[in-house]
Amino acid sequence: MAGVNRKISAASARSHTRKQRKSSSFRLSFGLITKISAVLFIGFLAWAYQAIQPPPPSICGSPNGPPVTSSRIKLRDGRHLAYKENGVPKDQAKYKIIFIHGFDSCRHDVLPLSSELYEKLGIYLVSFDRPGYGESDADPNRSAKSTALDIQELADKLDLGSKFYVIGFSMGGQVIWSCLKYIPHRLAGATLIAPVVNYWWPSFPANLSKEAYSKQLLQDQWTLRVVHYCPWLTYWWNTQNWFPSCSVADHDIRNLPPQDRELFDKFKDRESYKAQITQQGKFYNIHQDLIVGFGSWEFDPMDLENPFPNNEGSVHLWHGDLDRLSPVSLQRYIAEKLPWIRYHELLNAGHMFYIADGMADAIVEALLLGEKQ
Repeated sequence: MAGVNRKISAASARSHTRKQRKSSSFRLSFGLITKISAVLFIGFLAWAYQAIQPPPPSICGSPNGPPVTSSRIKLRDGRHLAYKENGVPKDQAKYKIIFIHGFDSCRHDVLPLSSELYEKLGIYLVSFDRPGYGESDADPNRSAKSTALDIQELADKLDLGSKFYVIGFSMGGQVIWSCLKYIPHRLAGATLIAPVVNYWWPSFPANLSKEAYSKQLLQDQWTLRVVHYCPWLTYWWNTQNWFPSCSVADHDIRNLPPQDRELFDKFKDRESYKAQITQQGKFYNIHQDLIVGFGSWEFDPMDLENPFPNNEGSVHLWHGDLDRLSPVSLQRYIAEKLPWIRYHELLNAGHMFYIADGMADAIVEALLLGEKQ
C-alpha cells in the first residue's frame, strides 16, 4: 500500500511540475507578446506623429531658403509680407485698391485691369502674397482675423490713407468678410468675386448647406470634413497616397464647367512664377487656407451690419450661376440675408469669370463709380 502511495505521489508531482512548466511557459509567452505589442504600438504612435507633422517652412531669404525678389514690408510680429504695385503711381492715384488673391495663387495673380482703366480712373492697385504664399512669411497663428489685420498694416506701411478699397477673389474673397468684420472703418468699398463659403457658418439652413455640400466631389467632401473636424490631420490627409485628397490642390479640373476651361489660355503666364507660389511648403499656404477657410470662425458673416449706412461706400458680390467650387445657392442666401450687398449673378459663368475679357474692368467700375458708370 505504501508503495502504491509513493507511485501516486510521484505521478502527482510530475503532473504538478508539468502544469507549472506550462503555466510558466504561458506567462512567458503572454509577457513577451505584451512587450512586443507595446513596442509596436509605441512605434505606430511615433510613425503617426511624424506623419501628421509638416516639415518646417522654407523661409525666403534664409541660408537654405528661396531668394527674396519682391518688395516686402515687416509686420507687427516680425513677419514679412511681399507685395506688387500696379497701375498709376501711388501719389497720383485717385483710387487705391488692395487685391487679395485666391487659393494656390500669389501676388502675380492680380486682377487683370486694362491699362486704359488704370489711366482713366487713376487707379493704384497693390496685390500681396497672403501668409505662406510666394515670398510672404508663414503665419503660425493665422486665423480669419489675422489676414484682415495684415491688410490694414500693409495699407499703413504703404501710406494708402485712412480709407482704401479691397477686392478679393475666391479664397481671397472670403477674406473680405473678415475685413468687413474687423476693419470696416478703413474701407472705402469692397468687392467679393466668387467668394468661397464655409458650409459650417451657423446661419445657413442645415438642408441648404447639406445639399450644396453634397454636390462637391466626394474627395473634396472628405477633405473638408478632415480640415473642419480634425485640422491636425490636414497635412497627412493631403500628402498620403491611400485616398484622393483636395481636387483643387491637385489641379483636378473635373469640377470646373466648360466656361472655366475655355479661359485656361489666359493662365499661360503663370508658368513663369508657378513654382514660387508654394515654394515655402504647401502646409503653410494651401493647407492653412483650408484649415482657416473651413474651420470654426469667430463670427458669422451673415450677422454683419452694413459698413456704409449712409451710402458713402458699397459692398458688391459677383458670382457665376455655374460655379461648382462655391455653390451659387449659398451666395443667393447670403444676398437675401444681407440686402445691403449689391449682388451680381452672371448667367452661364463659372468660377473664373473675372478673367474674361472686360470683366475685371466692369467689376472695378461698379465698385468705384456705382450708378455713375
